[in-house]
Amino acid sequence: MYYDELSPAFERFVEALDTKKVAVIGHARPDGDCIGSQVALSRVLRGQGFDTICVNQDPVPGKLRFLCGEEPFVRPELWKPGGHVSVCVDCADADRPGPLLKKRFPEVHANVDHHVSNRLFARQNFIDSSSAATAEILSGMFFDNDYPIDKIAAQALYVGIATDTGQFRFPATSQRVFEICGRLLHLGADPAVASNHLYERETMGKMRLLDAYLSSLKLECDGRVCVGVLPKDIFEKTGAEAGETEGLVDYARSIHGVDIGVIIEDRGNEIKGSLRAKDGRYRVNDLAALFNGGGHTCAAGFTVHMTMEVFYPKFLAALREQFRVVDAANYEGKDDGGRSGV
Repeated sequence: MYYDELSPAFERFVEALDTKKVAVIGHARPDGDCIGSQVALSRVLRGQGFDTICVNQDPVPGKLRFLCGEEPFVRPELWKPGGHVSVCVDCADADRPGPLLKKRFPEVHANVDHHVSNRLFARQNFIDSSSAATAEILSGMFFDNDYPIDKIAAQALYVGIATDTGQFRFPATSQRVFEICGRLLHLGADPAVASNHLYERETMGKMRLLDAYLSSLKLECDGRVCVGVLPKDIFEKTGAEAGETEGLVDYARSIHGVDIGVIIEDRGNEIKGSLRAKDGRYRVNDLAALFNGGGHTCAAGFTVHMTMEVFYPKFLAALREQFRVVDAANYEGKDDGGRSGV
């Protein structure tokens, strides 16, 4: 089995549901793992006799719409639950789906997620922070329980895994990831189709957004951090969609000598940030937690109600302290032969 504990528990959860109506809920500003997981879980549960619907605060990004097929996606303001139980995917806490969905579903029946910062907010939590993607967990549980996976669900699961592993480049990419993806390809997932939609159909708005982000890059913390800032009117100026910020931060991280890449969206009295580290030792999820966020050791995000003038000095101070702690731990590890190293 891929998940010795999660898979039997998930099967018991499905069998014990006292309704056949399930709302599969994703997080605000959904990415590939979120949409892929929603599509796949919805289709697999429908194959088990459930009436399912996918609900998101924000629309499906253009480059991910190819995954949805005829899968129903609705916005919460246009839909009211009718006896639906809620299952969240790729959400580390109860706030991630957005305020309206949190109000509509004050009690979450199940939560499938891979974030190390997950707060176990549902009745039943299917969490594995060692997994590269929520879609990896779902795939493993589906295979373990012999749930049928059709071609559309297989493609959705593959995209979820491929995007959250950075096309199989990130540290969480494991042998299990490749084994599962191999099985998904056998079921009809097509890497070439996925790549075409994800990386060969950029809009001019996205290119202008990228130009603005690259032009704003600056080095901090003796060159170990690269920060880019997007002003609050950037989407109107470039014609880009909010979801097209996805992947921009990787350019900052890719610079030689940089340990942490950062993208900051200045929204006036609110700051949204994403952090990407080259090494899990830097635990950017802990940095994000200082600003009401969370995520993974190498990838995290946050949203905080501050002006840029107040936020930025606090953020730089937090980065410097994080480097001090990590560097001290590394020094101690080397001094004792690595026995206490990170």
